[in-house]
Amino acid sequence: MKIFVTGAVLLAGLALAGPAHAAPGQCSFTGYGSFACDVTADGGGITFALPDGQVFVFAHVADGEGIGYIGAAEPGPGSFPQDLGTFRPVPDEAGCWQGGQDGTRFCAALLQ
Repeated sequence: MKIFVTGAVLLAGLALAGPAHAAPGQCSFTGYGSFACDVTADGGGITFALPDGQVFVFAHVADGEGIGYIGAAEPGPGSFPQDLGTFRPVPDEAGCWQGGQDGTRFCAALLQ
């Protein structure tokens, strides 16, 4: 069974958030297709690793809106993540968000 990470789920989960907790999931991201992932939800969004080892971070900033970042899993001094811009939910596709500066799209579903 998949539980999709939607805006409402993010808000509810973030309101109750304590320490970050990773859960097995199924993710997709523009240019990477669909892949198994561990989704970490914390007090401000979700994080998951991409197949090439980079990390995607989605910071939920308002109902139906968030900002995406991509960067190294172990950033060095002076390195910064790439700001992908604002994301909004994809209509009729639970757990999927699109936007960014170039139309980047991601989906995240927790497996249970």
